[in-house]
Amino acid sequence: MRSRSHLRDWWAALPPAAGGAVMAAGILSVGLELTGRHLLSLAALAVSALLWLLLAADFTVRLAVDRGRFRAEADTPAALTAVAATTVLGTRLSQLGRQDAAAALLALAALIWPGLLLAVVRHWRRRMPGVVFLGCVATQGLAVLAAALATVHRLDWLARAALACFCLGIVLYALALRHFDFHEVLRGAGDHWVAGGSLAITALAAARLAASPAGAGGPAHTVLRAAALTALALSLVWYAVLLAAEVRSPRPGYDVRRWSTVFPLGMTATACLTAAPVTGVAALGPLGGVLLWVAVGACALTCAAFLRSRRPARPRPR
Repeated sequence: MRSRSHLRDWWAALPPAAGGAVMAAGILSVGLELTGRHLLSLAALAVSALLWLLLAADFTVRLAVDRGRFRAEADTPAALTAVAATTVLGTRLSQLGRQDAAAALLALAALIWPGLLLAVVRHWRRRMPGVVFLGCVATQGLAVLAAALATVHRLDWLARAALACFCLGIVLYALALRHFDFHEVLRGAGDHWVAGGSLAITALAAARLAASPAGAGGPAHTVLRAAALTALALSLVWYAVLLAAEVRSPRPGYDVRRWSTVFPLGMTATACLTAAPVTGVAALGPLGGVLLWVAVGACALTCAAFLRSRRPARPRPR
């Protein structure tokens, strides 16, 4: 009975940032599938889908029962993990061939995205943590999923909508960069990695668009290829800087925002793997494979830290 009550209290206390765990598992599933690790990919997909259902139920309950808390949390950048997590899960389902389910998730994400984005942007302030980049991540997540479905179904209008989201995502990144507190690089709790991860998903969106009806050939394909390479190069620079900062200032304790470290690591790897055949830069493939296992290792460490944090404190000897 006590354990059930403890689980209920834990669920009620889940912050919006918990959506980062859905995003982390989802993008690892995409990357593992790209490298042929089908069973591991399906396991990560199962975890992502289960967590998404849990958080979707929590989102619905708060909307129906606790409007005050819902409105307060909807104003925070972390609320946009609801959109980003939905698009990442949808992208993996599209990769699996479940196009109807992916389309339903795209419609859901597109439905909640404008209201959450406007609420979040209106409350931006100076010197914000890395979650400020989630506006870009959520918007580029829509671009990635829409481009994937547009490619499968050969839908020009959906490809153009994806291109519009891609362009808006770049603008949102530039605006977020102005509000980001660069001191977070050395003291952030994990979400500071989104500064680089948002560029990685921008590169992924450009690569997907380059293969879609919006960029199948001509100048559009050339521009999107260049955008993918530029965004990916910048994300790798961020990767190196943030990794060096972690070595200089280790932060070993568990924090829910650490899932927002795992997601950018996995996203950078996936962007490399996806961009390699589109851009013709073959070296990105092996690099993506190495970075993917770095992301898997970071996920395992974060899981271990989470389990340690759930252990009851030992009573001190008298």
